[in-house]
Amino acid sequence: MIDPSDYVVSDTRELLSPSLVLFRDLLEKNLAETIRLCGGPDRWRPHVKTHKTREIVQRQLELGVTKHKCATLAEAEMLAAIGVQDILIAYPLVGPNIRLLSNLIEQYSKVRFTVLVDSPELATGIGDLLAQRGQQVSAFMDLNSGMNRTGVFVGPAAIELYDLIVNSPGLAVAGLHWYDGHNRQEDFEERQTAVLTGWEHFTKFRDQLLMNGFEVPQVVASGSGAFAILAQTEEPNLELSPGTTTLFDADCNERMSELNLRPAVAVFTRVVSHSGGRRVTLDVGHKSCAADQPAGRRLFFPSIPDAQEVQHTEEHLVIETSAAGDLEIGQGVFAISRHICPTMALHETISVVEGGEVVDCWEIAARNRRLKNYAARSEF
Repeated sequence: MIDPSDYVVSDTRELLSPSLVLFRDLLEKNLAETIRLCGGPDRWRPHVKTHKTREIVQRQLELGVTKHKCATLAEAEMLAAIGVQDILIAYPLVGPNIRLLSNLIEQYSKVRFTVLVDSPELATGIGDLLAQRGQQVSAFMDLNSGMNRTGVFVGPAAIELYDLIVNSPGLAVAGLHWYDGHNRQEDFEERQTAVLTGWEHFTKFRDQLLMNGFEVPQVVASGSGAFAILAQTEEPNLELSPGTTTLFDADCNERMSELNLRPAVAVFTRVVSHSGGRRVTLDVGHKSCAADQPAGRRLFFPSIPDAQEVQHTEEHLVIETSAAGDLEIGQGVFAISRHICPTMALHETISVVEGGEVVDCWEIAARNRRLKNYAARSEF
């Protein structure tokens, strides 16, 4: 249940709309609860793509969360620049991105960078270039968990690829990566069955690697829907990599109601027009809210629970609600995004609220593909 009393700012007159607002107490509760569910800070490798923000990473470091995961080189550089020593780039690196990785390894020589590999082409592409430069990077073999997005299928080809990684001079085997982000079933028992069935498939393959004489130093697994389930297994050297749990969102709140987490970020929007009858228009178009969710299901309004989205364009959202007559032009409203990760990337900054007061403004530093200071370095 999303409680509207959690999203209160005593004075919103200076808040721009649309803009993002972070409620610090909810963030702190989510961080503490995720660490608890993981079984300790050393078992959590949070995915920074959710928030892309220095200050949140710094808070996680203070709590003992030292290993992080990211999807872009900008996120990797942000992590390295603020002192993270163990960074997994969980996205296939091809083309010039391999050279950019090499430059990061050179610049941040004390950082352990790891990459994902799911094909011989990736293994040789990354390994050969780094070997030519006298470098080496740790590599996880990415397994296809059923998402059918990336990852090598379990079987003989995966064993051959693991052997290739082990014997590549530019790569050092890190272990296995198993991301089952498609397991987001709203029914917990159904999701648990799907997660554990997939995990049994994974562990049989892991055991086959061990019986073939290979080492599997680490296992990085799971997104927000599965991490608490896999945390109960006895898998050694397991790191869990949920990202959305840091901020949470309306979709996860519906699908994962068993988790004691709450959305910590809201989009602040204002009424800009009365559209007639039960309809009002807000200034929260899909330039300020992720539009990857189905039309009509992109935001939840805690203070207007019956709001129905009827039209969503670049700068406008028309909603229909029984409360239309009570909503005045210029009135501020908080909305919870159904997918917070891409929503964060649409904003440059986020206002931070503690005790109902705006106390800070944080830059969403890694929202772009490159950090601002990339342009100043000719090697990039």
